[in-house]
Amino acid sequence: VIYLGLRQTPEMIVSAAVQEDVDAIGISILSGAHMTVFPRILEQMKNNKVDDVLLFGGGIIPDADYKKLKELGVRELFTPGASTKEVVSFLNKWVEENPRSLV
Repeated sequence: VIYLGLRQTPEMIVSAAVQEDVDAIGISILSGAHMTVFPRILEQMKNNKVDDVLLFGGGIIPDADYKKLKELGVRELFTPGASTKEVVSFLNKWVEENPRSLV
């Protein structure tokens, strides 16, 4: 786990993901900027040829936006109240279904 801290730009997030050769990017957004931030991260991932990396996140996301973000390529979104167990189950399932050289 690499924690970048608060208020990182999509460019900074994807740059760190490339540098660290990550398998997943998890984003927490409580500001309401999810319809700006997630698409920009996806665009940066594509531009940097890391669009095979899992992008997931959570926050306060209205149902209509949830559906749009999933259609854009965000694999999963967790809303307030989601348990750690739910998130870990999702990640474990994703790793099983997407074997990579995880070291």
